[in-house]
Amino acid sequence: MVRGKTQLRRIENATSRQVTFSKRRNGLLKKAFELSVLCDAEIALIIFSARGKLYEFATSSMQEILERYRGHAKESTSSNVIEHDVQPCSYEAANVVKKMEHLESSIWKILGEKLESCSLEELHELEGKLEKGLCNMRRKKASHLPINRRAASTASREGRRSLQTLPNNIFLQYKRPFAATKEVDIPGQHTDVETELCIGCPGRGRRNSMIPI
Repeated sequence: MVRGKTQLRRIENATSRQVTFSKRRNGLLKKAFELSVLCDAEIALIIFSARGKLYEFATSSMQEILERYRGHAKESTSSNVIEHDVQPCSYEAANVVKKMEHLESSIWKILGEKLESCSLEELHELEGKLEKGLCNMRRKKASHLPINRRAASTASREGRRSLQTLPNNIFLQYKRPFAATKEVDIPGQHTDVETELCIGCPGRGRRNSMIPI
């Protein structure tokens, strides 16, 4: 005959509850001691009764075991945080690598290389994109031509204007009156003065002919 399972629930009778607590507590402490001896395990057991009374068991020192537990809990928390942070980074890195591979494949296709894996539909699509890009480049190039022509025309007009004014500037720069000395008669004295006439631009030394007067 199979024995039925007893449903676990709170014992309503206070006396029966206290008796059951004492029996089960002693059995639990005994099992903890046996486990520590048989398996060389480090065990700490803390029990508080319904009235707040403390019962504890430790194979070595309760304080040392609790410190060891706290250190292990911190390590577990840190490892969980690192793992939680690494997962999004790994996912983002995989996406970046995938995008780079797709971009590299697109560049090769634009250059007309590595087209073996492309289907006919993909080749038609690539051809349309290239033709559209060429049209845009030609349109942009044509929009810059009038600006370049206007700039060249303006520079040409300014150059011609500078050339036209250049002879006049040279003539005005070198146009100077001739310098001559005259014979001066001083009353009561008669002195022969030799007068020289210099023909040419001033400031050029005495390379020109000297005509005595």
